[in-house]
Amino acid sequence: MKHLLTIADLGPDELRSLLELSAKVKNDRDSYRQALVGRSIGLFFAKQSVRTWVSCDVAAIELGIHPVVIRNESTGMGSRETPEDVGQVLARYLDLLGLRVFDHSDLERIAGVVSVPVINLLSDLEHPCQALADLQTVAEHRPIEGAVIAYVGDGNNVCNSLIQAATMAGATVRVATPTGYEPAESALESASGHGVVEWTADPGQAVAGVDAVYTDVWASMGQETEAMERRRIFAPYRVNLDLFERAAKDAIFLHCLPAHRGEEVTDEVMEHPRSRVFDQAENRLHSFKAVLLHALS
Repeated sequence: MKHLLTIADLGPDELRSLLELSAKVKNDRDSYRQALVGRSIGLFFAKQSVRTWVSCDVAAIELGIHPVVIRNESTGMGSRETPEDVGQVLARYLDLLGLRVFDHSDLERIAGVVSVPVINLLSDLEHPCQALADLQTVAEHRPIEGAVIAYVGDGNNVCNSLIQAATMAGATVRVATPTGYEPAESALESASGHGVVEWTADPGQAVAGVDAVYTDVWASMGQETEAMERRRIFAPYRVNLDLFERAAKDAIFLHCLPAHRGEEVTDEVMEHPRSRVFDQAENRLHSFKAVLLHALS
């Protein structure tokens, strides 16, 4: 694996291998301790982070890797220095660069000039590491192949990666968004090359009989000025108990977190016995270990 900027950088066999490795790492955590001792990686954050920062940091440490956490204000990337210059300097010190950025083009610019793997830890276009944890969580519930997953809300970076990864793994995805808030065209085209993505403006139609219901915040980081208007537009897409119960009787609920309880999801769904949001958060640790093992072994 050279770079993981989008899910489209993976093929079906590579995706399957990563998911299998994630499960092995989770089930036999001790066997992989110190597996990559002596390596160093950079974890660059232009955006706030809890799960990504901690899961990546701990994943690296348990594998014997030395993680260097880099805040954007320390580099001035995009103002004090170009992304290309920052990337080329860091690549001289480190074996892998993981970056959480606002603008996906920054990842592409760095990946174009460095010789070490570049991993997207979140951009405005995609969140591929999250999608790996999402599918690992679905796989712990039922086989991914043949599953039907509903995504309700904003067709954002999380949705873009989910639809590509899920279809590549053999699932069908139903997306319910307001008109004008659909997933990116590039993600839809990529997903359509592997499987079925169905779009509707009706959340009830999307979740009917599905195996998993997924939602995310209505206003992502960088969209704070739109938050009030988005609350009005997305109010019919709130995942409450009535909507969740339209899914299959054993359906699970997923959310990448942080959750704005009372907005995109209600407390009763977040705390539902079939909510898997904290398993999903834990799986960020195991899936990132799989990415590191795959990229650096």
